[in-house]
Amino acid sequence: MKAFRLDELEAERAANDGAYLQFIRERNMSVGLYALDAGAVDPQQPHKQDEVYFVVSGRASITVGTETTLVGRGSVVHVAAGVPHKFHHITEDLRVMVVFSPPEG
Repeated sequence: MKAFRLDELEAERAANDGAYLQFIRERNMSVGLYALDAGAVDPQQPHKQDEVYFVVSGRASITVGTETTLVGRGSVVHVAAGVPHKFHHITEDLRVMVVFSPPEG
């Protein structure tokens, strides 16, 4: 079993000066914590993997392809492989759990 605490993951991510911390990598998936502060610009490019975002905290909009929706704590968004997507209009520091299948990279 692997068990994690969000506060510890956030501290590790911050200590490594990165917006993304991968903390699980298995044969069929990877999981990470993605952080964008209020007002930040999301630099993402389309990924080769399907992904699911689970918003842990914060508020923003996300555009996936041509569709846009508001997200906040508890929101879940699926993004198919290869589809352009970005968080924007980030009004509260955003913390998002990301699941990639197959694993990212």
